[in-house]
Amino acid sequence: MDEIVEFAIRCARESGNIQRRYFGKKIGIHHKGVIDLVTDVDLACQEKIIGLIKDAFPDDDIISEEKKNYYVGDKNRWIIDPLDGTTNYAHGYPFFCTSIAYEEKGIITAGVVYNPIFRELFYCKKGQGAFYNRKRIRVSSISDLKKALLSTGFPYDLPTSERNNIDNFIAFLYKAQAIRRDGSAALNLCYLACGRFDGFWELKLNPWDMAAGFLMVEEAGGIVTDFEGNAFSIYRDEIIASNGLIHKDMLDVLQGLNRHKNRG
Repeated sequence: MDEIVEFAIRCARESGNIQRRYFGKKIGIHHKGVIDLVTDVDLACQEKIIGLIKDAFPDDDIISEEKKNYYVGDKNRWIIDPLDGTTNYAHGYPFFCTSIAYEEKGIITAGVVYNPIFRELFYCKKGQGAFYNRKRIRVSSISDLKKALLSTGFPYDLPTSERNNIDNFIAFLYKAQAIRRDGSAALNLCYLACGRFDGFWELKLNPWDMAAGFLMVEEAGGIVTDFEGNAFSIYRDEIIASNGLIHKDMLDVLQGLNRHKNRG
């Protein structure tokens, strides 16, 4: 296995050990916003991962959700979400993970996502495929949007912003078989990569929400773009990912809704 992937797996497992140790117990919970949480476990996981990276790769850049980030363009970069699904974790809902990606010269080349409760380990290396617990994975073969299971999420400023994904959600309710919203974009993208979901879209995400999961989907044979069908970037805030077979239909739903808004 690739050295970077092996190291990222080690970091994710160490983080997962912390998450398991305190899951369901009384922990410190702090508010970054009205409904945006950070727990002491987020911070402990981040400290553990960053410490390991600084020891093993001292010259690399690191960006992570719970720290102040500075982007140094010419450095290799670790992109970390120490606990994706913090609200779930704080409520004892067992759907959360650690997400770690590696960026080289502006290209995401490796990704690892680990759900410690279900012992689900997803990893990928650019050009070498995506894997779930050591077995290669592939996106689904669903080609009809009406038979597709989709997933999405909503931004923290939903009550105060018009760009809150509610209109998109309603539009897809009428077009897809069903939609799930379970609070971890990284895991949603991995579930798409292994065929549990057929499509995913969301907006107002950050690099650490998407970096590992987007590569997982691509390496599993899926497609990832922005809402206009343009090339995807983790440094823009919208993503639409699919098994490829329903991608155009998903784009049509989003773009049709935007055309209707513009006419209005």
